[in-house]
Amino acid sequence: MSLLGTIRARLHNAHSDHHAIARAMSWVALFVLLGSLARAAKEMAIAYRYGVSADVDAYLFVFNLVTWPVSVWFSVLTVVLAPLAARIRQDASEELPQFRSELLGLALLLGLTLVFFGWLGLPLLLRSPWTGLSPTSAVIAINMVPTLTLLAPLGLIISLFSAWMLAAGRHANTLLEAVPALAILVALLAFPAGGAEPLVWGTLIGFAFHLISLALPLVRQDEIEAPHFTRKSPQWTPFWQGFGIMLAGQAFMSLTGIIDQFFAAHLGTGAIATLSYANRILTLILGMGAMAVSRATLPVFSQAQARGGEQVHRVAILWVQLLFALGVVTMLVSWLLAPFGVKLLFERGAFTAQNTAIVTEVLRYGMLKIPSFFALLVVSSFLASTRHFRVWAFSTVIFVLLRTALSFALTPAFGLNGLMISDAISYGIALIFYLVWMQTWNKR
Repeated sequence: MSLLGTIRARLHNAHSDHHAIARAMSWVALFVLLGSLARAAKEMAIAYRYGVSADVDAYLFVFNLVTWPVSVWFSVLTVVLAPLAARIRQDASEELPQFRSELLGLALLLGLTLVFFGWLGLPLLLRSPWTGLSPTSAVIAINMVPTLTLLAPLGLIISLFSAWMLAAGRHANTLLEAVPALAILVALLAFPAGGAEPLVWGTLIGFAFHLISLALPLVRQDEIEAPHFTRKSPQWTPFWQGFGIMLAGQAFMSLTGIIDQFFAAHLGTGAIATLSYANRILTLILGMGAMAVSRATLPVFSQAQARGGEQVHRVAILWVQLLFALGVVTMLVSWLLAPFGVKLLFERGAFTAQNTAIVTEVLRYGMLKIPSFFALLVVSSFLASTRHFRVWAFSTVIFVLLRTALSFALTPAFGLNGLMISDAISYGIALIFYLVWMQTWNKR
């Protein structure tokens, strides 16, 4: 048999879970690519309009603080809802509507609470000197608070709708995540004057359109019910069992971005913007893998686990190896193309050639974590599908403490590069830990 024939036979005889993962990954990768193009266009417009300036520092500082609880909520929902929804559909599908309506009520209450505390607390925080913001950036940031705080309730509901679509195995939400970027791009092009106002209002309008775009297909599928503010569904018990542990772990994990922001703020004006530009490109690279891998593997692993799950460990290990190898190739290619990418995306208008050189250096150090990051995506899906939330939460606390300690040690000597180096080391150690644990768990 020829080599091509052998490959075809092996692909044909592979377990159906491999086929499902590959098929879903292809669709998600396509949607992520389209969304990445929209986000890249938005970043180009921001770089042209503002460069590395106090406006960008202020916007990113407030935006990241406001959306931090939203990102935690979405990450936890994604991990907890997919396996839970698979079990509910398998054993008690008639209980889904009530659970959905009560979960929507919880999201609305949390959103209103975040708005209240954001309006009161963020101005006080931004006026304190230990944030590291320059006086100019602090004033701009305080003026942004009333508008950007409204992103919290919108983001919580967007996250809930996206998680329901993912739990159902539909991936259109990945494509719709480009809606806010498109709205910001249109706002910046339509209003060439006005300081940071087009950026701020474009973000708010983008979130609103994103919410509407998610709600419409869910309404057509009869998967949105009127919110209820009770907790009568019997599914709350298994939900809280996973949610509480994951919330603590994810909240701790997501603190790394906030911590980096404070480290960068103390490195001078423009450091937050520089770090953000590097992370934007890194996110374009990692986002393709993150969304494609996690959103393809988690539903498949969850469904396989609901059926018995004998082969989940074997499938997961294979995909860990494949994704690590893909990450190595991606890192090497991206390292070579980094200066061209930064120049192509950002070097125009207020963004100078000097800015390109600085951002490129930071970006290259950030690329060191790509192989471990790709592999850990599969590990995370495995842990979620097998409901090993405590293992994930415990290791997350250790990861953040390790990364913070490394940042304290490396940032004084290496600046922003030190943050990226500490990230890469921490991800590598985390991957080794999880692989050892998975092998030990499988032998029980």
